Amino acid sequence: MNVKAVQRFLELWGERAIFASRWLLAPIYLGLAVGLMALLVVFLKELFHLVTHLFTSTEIDVILAVLALVDIALTGSLLIIVIFSGYENFVSKIDHSGHVDWPEWMGTIDFAALKLKLLSSIVAISAIQLLKEFMSIKQLTDADERKLFWLAVIHMVFVGSSVLLALSDRISEGGKGHGNVKGNGADHGSPDTNAKDK
Repeated sequence: MNVKAVQRFLELWGERAIFASRWLLAPIYLGLAVGLMALLVVFLKELFHLVTHLFTSTEIDVILAVLALVDIALTGSLLIIVIFSGYENFVSKIDHSGHVDWPEWMGTIDFAALKLKLLSSIVAISAIQLLKEFMSIKQLTDADERKLFWLAVIHMVFVGSSVLLALSDRISEGGKGHGNVKGNGADHGSPDTNAKDK
């Protein structure tokens, strides 16, 4: 066995090992699914508290409780996006042929679209947190003012980051968008494309 054959053998098995290492991410996504179950427990606890104290709570208390539920729901949706899109982008494709209620977006989000969806979800969660803090203030103090200021600054950083990321993706794609649908053609409904098909 010459040197080139040994080199080729090591290269082949090294590439196989590197490619197989993607499965190390699978337990991480399973852990995120467990985190989703934990969010469900917190959601049910908040919902139980809201229902049992409904007739003794003020309007502001009810609004804050509902905002907390919305916040948990958005965080759960963010986890679903990360779990499914991350698994399909980095680990393995999921066979969904037997699932009639399979959402259309699952399996069609590439990495660029995943980043945008993550940032959009984070911006929405940040906005809910800012609104909750604003609604819970009964008398504005200097400490509350500083807290609201920094929450607003952090929220604007998230907004600016998502806008800059969307612009960079649009520029990198030459103004055609990032084309988050694989294989289906993101612009299949345009008149020019339909005319060619005919």
